[in-house]
Amino acid sequence: MNTLRWAIGIEYNGAEFCGWQRQSHCSSVQQALEQALSYVADHSIELSCAGRTDAAVHACEQVAHFDSTADRTPRAWLMGANCRLPRSIRILWVQAVSVDFHARFTAFARSYRYLILNSDVPSALFQRQVCWDYRRMDENRMQLAARHLIGEHDFSAFRAAGCQAKTASRFVQSLSVSRQGDIIAIDIRANAFLHHMVRNIAGSLMSIGCGEQQEDWLHEVLLSKDRRLAAKTAAAAGLYFVQAHYPGQFPLPQVERRPVLF
Repeated sequence: MNTLRWAIGIEYNGAEFCGWQRQSHCSSVQQALEQALSYVADHSIELSCAGRTDAAVHACEQVAHFDSTADRTPRAWLMGANCRLPRSIRILWVQAVSVDFHARFTAFARSYRYLILNSDVPSALFQRQVCWDYRRMDENRMQLAARHLIGEHDFSAFRAAGCQAKTASRFVQSLSVSRQGDIIAIDIRANAFLHHMVRNIAGSLMSIGCGEQQEDWLHEVLLSKDRRLAAKTAAAAGLYFVQAHYPGQFPLPQVERRPVLF
């Protein structure tokens, strides 16, 4: 039997899961997907994804791939697996790809969005979808500070203590801060990310937005390469893996899906 490689796009609400990666002691997104796809394939399926997310982190369009000898159409994979998944996970599309495609290693960039509810009162409806902060923030000051992080830098000051990456060098292609009503959105795109890098950057930008720090402070923290000098890690609930970006030779049916609230 021939083995085919399949790519899938996945949307999930991470509030119920201990992250993407399969773990023995808790429910993960990977585990739920592999169980559903294995049922459709009638054999064991193992997934590789574009970017592993932590507990309570969401995804608008995570990308993963798997190999299978099962004779199934894209629609059979899509409908069959979604019928076996919890409501908080949905496969958006399925496409056959060449064997040289790899969800993680073929991607040349990833995009994340961090959402902050900047209001006096937290939301009853979206408490697990946003980071709430009552301190009034100036998104323009946050945007001015963010410019210091664009480009290739050593992001040691914004990596988790347990980060296992061999190097802290990353290239941030874009970083913007915008506001719509009470929602502040931090959008960042880079070639790759360190563990907790987006949430640590978000936490420091929030300190600047509320006036605790000046705009140039972020540049000083970056140059220090010292995690202790940056602000605390922002809450996981506000973080969304938006999209992985691939070369044109892999035309996946991706549609940019960004979380918008209110």
